[in-house]
Amino acid sequence: MELKRAFDFLYYQAENHPRKDALAYKVDGAWKKFSTMDILEAVNKLSLGFLESGIERGDKVAIVSENRPEWNFIDLALQQIGAISVPVYPTITIEDYQYILEHSESKMVFVSTDELYRKVHKAAEQVENVESIHTFDKVEGARYWAEVMVMGNDRDVLDLQPLKDAVTEDDLLTIIYTSGTTGRPKGVMLTHKNVVSNSIGVSHLLMITGEDKKALSFLPLCHIYERTAVYVYLYLGISIYYAESMETIGDNLKEVKPQIFNTVPRLLEKVYDKIINKGMELTGVKKALFFWAVNLGLKYDPAKNMGFAYDMQLKVADKLIFSKWREALGGNVQMINSGAAALQPRLARIFWAAGIRVCEGYGLTETSPVIAANIVTKEGVRIGTVGPVIGGVEVKIAEDGEVLCKGPNVMQGYYKQPKLTDEVLKDGWFHTGDIGEMVEGRFLKITDRKKEMFKTSGGKYVAPQLMENKFKESVFIEQIAIIGESRKFPSALIVPNFESLRDWCTYKGIKYTSDAEMIKNDRVKEKFEREIAQANRNFAKWEQVKKYRLLPSMWTVDSGELTPTMKLKRRVINDKFKEQIEEIYL
Repeated sequence: MELKRAFDFLYYQAENHPRKDALAYKVDGAWKKFSTMDILEAVNKLSLGFLESGIERGDKVAIVSENRPEWNFIDLALQQIGAISVPVYPTITIEDYQYILEHSESKMVFVSTDELYRKVHKAAEQVENVESIHTFDKVEGARYWAEVMVMGNDRDVLDLQPLKDAVTEDDLLTIIYTSGTTGRPKGVMLTHKNVVSNSIGVSHLLMITGEDKKALSFLPLCHIYERTAVYVYLYLGISIYYAESMETIGDNLKEVKPQIFNTVPRLLEKVYDKIINKGMELTGVKKALFFWAVNLGLKYDPAKNMGFAYDMQLKVADKLIFSKWREALGGNVQMINSGAAALQPRLARIFWAAGIRVCEGYGLTETSPVIAANIVTKEGVRIGTVGPVIGGVEVKIAEDGEVLCKGPNVMQGYYKQPKLTDEVLKDGWFHTGDIGEMVEGRFLKITDRKKEMFKTSGGKYVAPQLMENKFKESVFIEQIAIIGESRKFPSALIVPNFESLRDWCTYKGIKYTSDAEMIKNDRVKEKFEREIAQANRNFAKWEQVKKYRLLPSMWTVDSGELTPTMKLKRRVINDKFKEQIEEIYL
């Protein structure tokens, strides 16, 4: 069958490789599974229910929920009748909910929990276009989502066919509000063609084998990264298991034993840091063997022939050390896709050496999202790059180094914001705002964000993202912001990895009191001086961090320093820590 609309993927799976566990999630400690036919039945009933409740072609419906099957049911049901979904992060403020619901003109809202119901209900009180709010969990006083399904009971499923036939690839599929590091969220308009073309383009890159293929899903479905992945999994007949929470990913990996999952670099960094901390606890020969294997892995390059001697050593390291790493991820992982931020090359090297193939990719919400991606072959991966540009998509580098993209995956524009649209869409090319270059003529390498680069008072350009990623290679640095716009030199605000710091203090016989007190300790400061000096070796003299301040609390979405996709809100950080920054430059 021809795949032109996102809901076609569900029917394609039903025809070609129906699954007994197409979707699964944990309920009361047990995995509840939905077959392909279960999903089709639920989606059709919901589509009929939406029609009965007054939702028509072109209407918008918001979804505010963590990952769960109901999210997919609503999404697919809306698509079939030509309605438009507005996925929203569960972690944003009431003010942002109010803005998005009003700006998108959403008529209905679906939320998952009691807590989200209360937040969204408060936001919706000021929004005239919201007619009803429904919950996935049963919440007292709230309308239950399944009521919509019941509303369509008297209708015939054949009533849907003309509506489905009327949906074209050029119709709007979704409006996704990007968090943005400044200002109000922008509503990215993506059509069926945008997302379907990207899903099919990416599907050719997933080289996983076996009959019982599973994916663990934990990145938010409200972001296009994981949502497109779900369509790919439907297309390829890969069962989707939703992790219970970010805290249970380790346990869920061991239970599900997936072949594939998507992640962000920060999670891989945490996995690596935990492994290293456990290695630090070893003694004698075991500790020596552990760090011998780690150092061996850090030299690995999957694109090169490492030589007979190296390969023999790697086999020994694999048997003694790396095999245990794979078991911790369930033992079956064949491919991990990493996106949304830059992956440290050393992490890619050591995970590949350990038989855990991490493939870094690149894209934006505005590009549905994938522009380029590494794959699990010697010819298709280059560590330090985001891989070759995917089929059907064009990339060129502008004179100032900005990465420009053209293809069927590029958005239609920002909803109700033609001026902003014109700023990024010029002559058919989407201006990504990222600085990059081509390696070997076909591997895209991203070096920084165009707007985040700054110039010191000495006239030298500094790329903060590149530096931050290098500094975060230290197991003692959890978060860092490089600053120095129009200043004499770059400096840094640093949030330590307090777990690693506690372990180090115990090892050094330093009594640990509180996080706030320990960052004032002279020996701790000396330790960070050494960590900074080590990272500074990778940069020219004008780029090096001369001074820094340690901060006692993590930056989070709730406290305002991070976007929901974990990017730094640099303006907020500069304002919030203005006093500390001024002290640095006294």
